Amino acid sequence: MYDGRPVGQSAAAVTLDHAAIDRRGQSVIFKDVRDGRPYPDHGMSAADWARIPPRAIRLDELIATKRELALDRLLDEDSTYYGDLFPHAVQWQHDLYLEDGLHRALRAALQQRHTLHVRVFDLDQIAARR
Repeated sequence: MYDGRPVGQSAAAVTLDHAAIDRRGQSVIFKDVRDGRPYPDHGMSAADWARIPPRAIRLDELIATKRELALDRLLDEDSTYYGDLFPHAVQWQHDLYLEDGLHRALRAALQQRHTLHVRVFDLDQIAARR
């Protein structure tokens, strides 16, 4: 994607505005791309996330909460070595927000996979109990 910089200057990040929505306004990769998290802080630790079993989620059901991704994270072969192997998503008001693992989701899309195994924390369920 051309970002307006002179040829030879590389962008350090990919902006997802156009990667998620095509010219007709149809979702291509994600359901939507937002800048930030609309849901309240959940206080989940890495150990809490690890206790949630991953499940298959379609990429077009996810809403990205970051508009930019560093290209080195996307292209780094070792990027899946560090941290959780599964992306993290939060279900809030019946939507699934991709909180962590954007590089894994984009890598899956580049490999023409439509689903991804994701750990989903259901804030809707927590709110219903209160």
